[in-house]
Parts: sequence; structure tokens; C-alpha cells
Amino acid sequence: MTQIAIVVYPNFTALDLIGPYEVLHRLPDTEVRFLWHETGPLTADSGVLMIGATHTFAETPAPDVVLVPGGPGCVEVARDEAVLAWLRRVHEGATWTTSVCSGSVVLAAAGLLDGKRATSHWSSLAALKMFGVTPVGDQRIVHEGDTVTAAGVSAGIDLGLWLAGQLAGEAKAKAVQLGIEYDPQPPFDSGHVDKATAATKASAAALLGKDLVTPPLLRAGALLAWDRAIATARARRRSSRRRSRAISA
Repeated sequence: MTQIAIVVYPNFTALDLIGPYEVLHRLPDTEVRFLWHETGPLTADSGVLMIGATHTFAETPAPDVVLVPGGPGCVEVARDEAVLAWLRRVHEGATWTTSVCSGSVVLAAAGLLDGKRATSHWSSLAALKMFGVTPVGDQRIVHEGDTVTAAGVSAGIDLGLWLAGQLAGEAKAKAVQLGIEYDPQPPFDSGHVDKATAATKASAAALLGKDLVTPPLLRAGALLAWDRAIATARARRRSSRRRSRAISA
């Protein structure tokens, strides 16, 4: 039985987890769990849709696959040491540790993307740099060892199919793709920043910004940036001291 643990949290983006879930729960001998500190409903960033956490982190010590979705609430999760510690522990035994959209910021905060390439939603790529991760903005899926990151929101479906191919084989993944009739033919060609006009980019940024302009999320974002600045300064100081000791020796 393959156990897939999908982290949920307040202010997640629904399609980030629903997309891969719709693919992965169709695989044979697979159990999908939605995890949080406690079981019960959690509200998406829309303020309307709710998803129930089915299991706690403590109840899920050794999943085969871990998936962290994105959403405005990820800035608070990226400072939640209990979540980060759980991710570090289970990553050691997991076959795949993955993320969709800004969920990669949480993986980076846990130290799981150190020295690696990763992708995210285009609006979150700069945040990856803050953690010393090499951001990739021109790939839907970035596979680095046992970590896999997907670009924004809808890329979670692509990630789900990629994982399905790894877990159950290409033939099964193709059957699942047909079963959900995933054959994208969008009416507009503005799904990547390289294709969008300046006006479309500005409008998209405004739509995204409204989800983040709340006092709790603004505070969490500022604290996350502050934490990283302090950590970087301390690391540089330690490095300088080591060089000084080496020279004096």
C-alpha cells in the first residue's frame, strides 16, 4: 500500500491539492491522507471552500509520498517549526517529497531544497532565492533527486500524472489521464509570464495581491523574511570566523 500524505493548512489554494489528488487517489493500492496538526475542516484561500484534514502529522510518521500545496497561508506554515520538523523527518524515508506552487517555499524553509533547483508559482520564485534555492521559471516540473517541485496551481495535475507514472507505471498514468480527460486546450494563450502581456501580468498580480493583504499574512511574510535575513547574517559571521581561525592557524 502506497501512502500519500498531502499537507493542508488554512488559506491553501484548492486546485494545488485537488489537482494531484484527483490523479493520485485513482491509483491501485494507494491511500491518500490530508494532514494537519488536528483533524477537521480547513478553509481555502477563497474563504468558501473547505477541506477536511483526515489525519494528524503524529498519525503519519512514514508516508511514501509527501505533497505540500501552495497558497497565501504557506508563509505561516513556512514558520511552523512543528510542520518543518515533520517534513525533515519523513523526507528521510519518503520516496518522493513534492510541492505544488508556493508549497516549495515550505520545503525550502525546512531545508529540503538546499543547493537544489526548484520551481514555484511565478510570483514566488523570488522567495526561493531567499533560501538559497536556484529558482526555475521555465519548467512545469523540476525533478531534483527525491524532491519534485511543480509550478503554479494547475501544474499540480502535471505533477500528479508524473508521480502516477513513477508509482504505477506509464500505462496506468496514461489511463488515469484519459479517465480525468486531461487534454488542455485553453481558449487563451497567457498561462505563463513569458506569454502574457504587461496588462495581463499587472491584472494577475493585483488579483493575487488581494489574498495576501491581510494583517496576519503580511506579518507572517515579514517575519519569514526577517528570519531568513538573520539566518543568513549568522551563517556569514560563522564563515568569517572560520576563515579567520584558519588564517591565524
